[in-house]
Amino acid sequence: MTAANALLQAIHRTLAGDAALTAIIGADGIRDRLLPRAKLPSIVFGEIETRDFSTDGGPGEEHLLVLEIWSEAEGRRQAQEVAGLVHGLLHDAALALDGSLVLVNLQQVGMRSRREPKTKFHLAEMRFRAVTE
Repeated sequence: MTAANALLQAIHRTLAGDAALTAIIGADGIRDRLLPRAKLPSIVFGEIETRDFSTDGGPGEEHLLVLEIWSEAEGRRQAQEVAGLVHGLLHDAALALDGSLVLVNLQQVGMRSRREPKTKFHLAEMRFRAVTE
């Protein structure tokens, strides 16, 4: 398993295991892609970019990833509420990765919120940086 896949699985486990978040997005509210006629709000794994981050101490990787929060509510409040819960669960979290991989750090580095012109849904894009060894 790659470090990127192990990281995504750990993020999914953490988010899916939170009762407050599940109460808002539902049990199947975390996805790899936005489905047509999807039940919203939902969290979608967006792009991920992985770079070599090896040091003299050993191999490592830097992962830049996006979590998309989709909402069909009138305003941004619902998407921002979900984003706040996600931030609390992931920012600076010590997630356990499968195998011999170790998560060195996980930080939210930014967020962008907008209304999508075609669907009129609100989208909050949360950007994270993670380092694995």
